[in-house]
Formats: sequence, C-alpha cells, structure tokens
Amino acid sequence: MKFNRIFAVSKRIFADMKNDKRTIGLIILAPILTMSVFGIAFSGDVENVDVIVVNHDEGFTVPGEGFKSLSQDILSNIDDKTINIQYMDNENHALDKVEKGEAYAVIIFPSNFTKDVFLGVKNSNSSKFSDITVKADESIVNIKNAIYASLTDAQKTTFDKEGFKSPIKINEDPVYGKNAEFIDFFVPGIMSFVVYILTTLLTLISFVGERVSGTLERILATPITETEVILGYGIAFSIIGIIQSAILIIIGILVFNIAIVGNVLLAILGISILAIVCQSLGILLSNLADRVEQAIQFIPFVVLPAFLLSGIFWPIEAIPQWLRPLSYLIPPTYAARASRAVMIKGWGIDMIWMDLLALTIFAFIFLTMAVYSLKTKKG
Repeated sequence: MKFNRIFAVSKRIFADMKNDKRTIGLIILAPILTMSVFGIAFSGDVENVDVIVVNHDEGFTVPGEGFKSLSQDILSNIDDKTINIQYMDNENHALDKVEKGEAYAVIIFPSNFTKDVFLGVKNSNSSKFSDITVKADESIVNIKNAIYASLTDAQKTTFDKEGFKSPIKINEDPVYGKNAEFIDFFVPGIMSFVVYILTTLLTLISFVGERVSGTLERILATPITETEVILGYGIAFSIIGIIQSAILIIIGILVFNIAIVGNVLLAILGISILAIVCQSLGILLSNLADRVEQAIQFIPFVVLPAFLLSGIFWPIEAIPQWLRPLSYLIPPTYAARASRAVMIKGWGIDMIWMDLLALTIFAFIFLTMAVYSLKTKKG
C-alpha cells in the first residue's frame, strides 16, 4: 500500500468535483438547508391555536373582597401566544365550528362557576365544585396537549394568586379523536410521505436512466406523444401509490392497532392524486440531471421540505408563523391533512374536497409543465 497512490485517487475525485458545479453546490447547500429547516421547524411550540370560549359565568360577590369573576381571571392568564381566543354565546354554534374544522376546541364555563368555587373553598364540608368543559378536536395529539396545558397553567396561576387550591375539574368531551394516540396521527402522514418520496425519486431516476440509455428517445420516435408518456407514468404510479397506501394501512391496523373512523378508500384517493403530482415533479426534475448520479443529488431538496414543513410528523401549528405559508406550497400537506381527516375524524368528501381540489390543481400544473419540459428536451 502506497500513500502516493491513495493520494492520487483522492486528488482525482476532487478534480472531478471541480468540473461539476452542481456537486460543489450540493456539498455546501445541503448541510445549510438541513440544519436551517430542522432548527426552524422543530424548535417551536404549538402556537396560534383557535379556541372558542363560551362563558356563562355570572361572577360572585365575595364578602369583604367584592365582586369576583374567576373565569375572566383564568382567561386573562391563558398564554395568548399558544391560544387565540374567540368568544361566542351559543354553545351549539361554537361546537359547529369545531366540527367543521374552523376551531380546535370550545371551552365552556357554567353560570355559577365563580360562586361554586368560593362556596367550595370557604366550606370545607361542601361537596360543591365547578366544572370547566372542554369539547376539543383531539385528533392531533400535540395540539390537544397544548390546549389542556395552557388551560391548566392559567387555572393554577389564578388560584395561586387567590391563595387556595383549585376545586375545579376539567371535563374532557372530545369532538374528534377520542382516545387517539400519536400513531393515529402519524400513519396518515407517513402514507403521504412514503408515496411522495418513492414516487418522485423513482420517476426521477427512471426517467434519467431512460434518457441516458436512449430508451425515451426511441419511445418518442414512435407515434406515442409526450402527453401519452406522462399520463402513462401517472396511471402507473397512482396504482403503485394505492398499493403502498394499502400496505401501510394494513400494517398500521395489524401491528399498531390504529383507529380508522371514515372511509379508508377516500383517504387513499388523495394519496393516488398525490402520486400523479409526484411523478410529474420527478419528470420535471429529471430535466435538470444528465445522469443518474446527478439525479440522486436532488434527494435532500425533495425530502427535507416535505419531511419538516408539510405537517406529516409535526403539526403545522408548531411551525413558526412566518414559515407556515411554505407548507401550503408542498403537495403532501394536502394529502396528509385529507387522509387524517377521513381516518381519524370520519370526514367525507364534502369536508375534504378543498384538499383534493388543491392536489388536483397541483397535478394539472405539474402534468402540463412535465409535458412541456419533455417536448423542450426533445427539441
């Protein structure tokens, strides 16, 4: 073994890199992108969760202390960075907003809330206590925990100031996601993620390989048009996406005992549309690579944004506010949200049609761009 020969091999590798600006850029940009996105996306807590408060509390005049409204004191101590409070008078209207996905919870204070608290504190023999009822969408565990933690902390702060322990019980009345665990939130997201990554990368590498080998050129020399090639790929990968989703759901049920409330076929519909979007994206990216090795360099730029910003593994509400708009430019965001809504909440197509429409628009745009790019490359 001679070090001069080893050094010669290393020198040749760096010489090759010198002539490949794309590789140099990847070596520099990939670590920057990875650390920046991980640091920003995973460093935040859940914020700006919309919660409705229905406050029936009439307050209570405490002898020697004057009028008190403990419900208002608790609400004033809630962290407004975590929870956005909207006040309503009608419980049914408030609950309707949660059922439609326009808010995550309704917090209800009864009419004698303050009175019952003070009577319970002053009379040690009293069995009186007061309830706070929370009717929440518990399908996203992180958000549910943030709501209850904020309410509990505000309650503790309020009663610490009053100088007594809280005689309050929080009644949980889930609207969606009763007994849901993180795995129930996780599986619909991983379905979208797997199809997004595999379909995009398989199409990208396959198309570059066919172009390098001359297969694509021979296909286009036949009466087959560019549009037919793209649509053929779309049909094939949508079927593959359905198969992958079915496998993941079967594993989730048999191994992880996930709960499925809605029509699982509707959830898979969103995934199959996502597969069409991704194969078109793969074809677009293939035009930027001259060989398979260059195609593989796109992996970090395909994987990281979806992994961190599409709400697949981490709620969008926990992503910094200024970064959230980027989440809605990533197709898996809509597939994951739609499949979760169906599988955990039991929503039908009338509730997820906007997510399906967004995926369809992505598919149309990317298919059109893919056909155009194929014609341009051929020309």
